[in-house]
Amino acid sequence: MAQNTVSSGYARSLADYAAARGAERGALLAAAGLREADIADMDKRVAHERYVALMRAAKAQTGDPALALHWSEDVNLSEVSVVGLLGYASRTMGEAFAQLQRYARLVVEVDLPAEAPTRFAHVQAHGGLWNVDHRADPDALFEHTETAFARMVCGTRRFGTTPFVLEVHVTHADPGYAAEYERILGAPVRFGQAWNAMRIDPAWTQLPIQLQPPYVFGILARHADALMEALRDSKTVRGQVEGLLMPRLHTGEAGIDEVAVRLAMSRQTLYRRLRSEGATFVGVLDDLRRRMALDYLAARRVSVNEAAYLVGFSDPAAFSRAFKRWTGRSPRAYLAANGETPP
Repeated sequence: MAQNTVSSGYARSLADYAAARGAERGALLAAAGLREADIADMDKRVAHERYVALMRAAKAQTGDPALALHWSEDVNLSEVSVVGLLGYASRTMGEAFAQLQRYARLVVEVDLPAEAPTRFAHVQAHGGLWNVDHRADPDALFEHTETAFARMVCGTRRFGTTPFVLEVHVTHADPGYAAEYERILGAPVRFGQAWNAMRIDPAWTQLPIQLQPPYVFGILARHADALMEALRDSKTVRGQVEGLLMPRLHTGEAGIDEVAVRLAMSRQTLYRRLRSEGATFVGVLDDLRRRMALDYLAARRVSVNEAAYLVGFSDPAAFSRAFKRWTGRSPRAYLAANGETPP
């Protein structure tokens, strides 16, 4: 099973915040097994276990046990993720919450119980409307509860509205800074409860937002949908194979044996897993080369010989034959047909 991940932008924001509060950045990243390159692109992903290690190291190095709450209070989600930007482009808080339900995995992937299709949900129970976090094993990293609830509350607070949270329940025990919970969330907090939930004023869902024109929402939603599709693909064996092949294409040494080792499975197991998805290793490699070649030539405007090298062909003639098989045209004819002057 593919492991859960966290957006690189989210991890980078935590590292930035901790470093600004006294943590030594190099030591912080080293403790999490991360490099600067791993968190440079906000839309990329890092392993969830790296994020957990980063959170632990950040709290230890800053000496702030409530760091997750303070980070969420001070740094808005719109600064680190397209999900936050979508919220601000929504018409109402209710619609923003709907986007969070849809795209929450782009920020942090967590395990969910089988009966919960989304991480967050509005539930009518115990005489009120509750905003519920359905994470499985929620106490494994209770900081996920802290960051989720604090960002919802503090994000709304930036609009100058009156408090909308009436009470808060969390499953974990008091970590020793209950007063900070109540200050930041603005409501009584009960620890050791049966669920992670905030009882909210129903009027909150109708609070208007839309800080951006409607067309901006469409642009952001298309970007988020593309990221979701890429994230879904990464969970398939084919997607994992492509992820390992992509940075190795130019070496011309993208072999099934190395990929199988990196996926911790035998060559035959990898073969069977790909076949169960209707794919073969040779087919995945060929299709990846095709897509990357088209991208390099049409979008990045590299030369034909450079494109050949980047997708793993040492012989330009062999690349031209493959390209004609893929598209029915030679690389130069393809460029000419698309209005490009072949380099």
